[in-house]
Amino acid sequence: MDLRELVSALNDFASLSLAESWDNVGLLVEPSPPHTVSTLFLTNDLTEEVMEEAVQKKASLILSYHPPIFTPLKRVTWKTWKERLVVRALEHRIGIYSPHTAYDAIPNGVNNWLAKGLGACTSVPLRPSIAPSYPTEGTHRVEFCADNTEHLDTVLSKIKDIQEISCLTTLPARVEGEEQTRVSLNCSQKALLEVVALLSQNSLLYHKTEILLLQKPLLPHTGMGRLCTLSEPVSLSDIIARIKSHLKLPHVRIAVGMGKTLESPVKKAALCAGSGSSILKGMEADLYLTGEMSHHDVLDAVANGISVILCEHSNTERGFLSELRDMLASHLRYKINIIVSQKDRDPLQVA
Repeated sequence: MDLRELVSALNDFASLSLAESWDNVGLLVEPSPPHTVSTLFLTNDLTEEVMEEAVQKKASLILSYHPPIFTPLKRVTWKTWKERLVVRALEHRIGIYSPHTAYDAIPNGVNNWLAKGLGACTSVPLRPSIAPSYPTEGTHRVEFCADNTEHLDTVLSKIKDIQEISCLTTLPARVEGEEQTRVSLNCSQKALLEVVALLSQNSLLYHKTEILLLQKPLLPHTGMGRLCTLSEPVSLSDIIARIKSHLKLPHVRIAVGMGKTLESPVKKAALCAGSGSSILKGMEADLYLTGEMSHHDVLDAVANGISVILCEHSNTERGFLSELRDMLASHLRYKINIIVSQKDRDPLQVA
């Protein structure tokens, strides 16, 4: 499969528009075209050890969940390990693609996989995603009525000179028994200030003006984190055992909420794969499940009677790769070979 065709298919599987604004997702390293992909290599973290494995497995494209290039590179030399990754990739004509938080958001993504460790439950995103391609233009809609045609023509002429105005329409309307013209337009935040300044020059127009904030619809089952409601309450100790089994971990870190014990029931769990502090903070639940949280965020949760399970950052993500392999194989119609790294592992161990 041609690289560009494959990248398009990967973008269809999970739209990169769902990724967080701070993230660096998509095709990060591209060998000179044409580039045919016969083996897609999946990893959670692209380390130098994993890169050598990809070279040995003759990978054509590496899908690294975490972007190995995050902050801008000022040069590509042999000096730092991330620069060396780019050098090795290009030397061996291997592309690098990263989806990261786009895979966190999708309904069949990382967070839904993590939720399976809780047992039977229903879940909703903690922070739902907004439809990225909804056709509405502008951030605000401005509507007003006018009865002086000559004056209205002047106002409309000035409005049309303002940048970032769209969907300008005029319709006949009857207001308080009088024939008038209703004007509607969409505009950006910047243009809104100019439109309001223009309309405020005429008190009659200004007092008949309505300003609406345009909000795009939320995407169902899509977004960051998950709030999970278990079918039946389960003790905290049982939840710990389930999570360890699901993630194949001998140990997790646990902070028991104030007034709770290991036998306290868990009915609602808020979770976020990776580093969950910003998503979980302030959520009402019996349990927070994530990879890592700051010391003070853990203290806040415990003080509010919320228990916390920490599994280390990538341990809450890596197991998803096996499911991803099967989903991508079907999505790509089994046209290429897909393998999961055996060298990829969390850098932290219990000594």
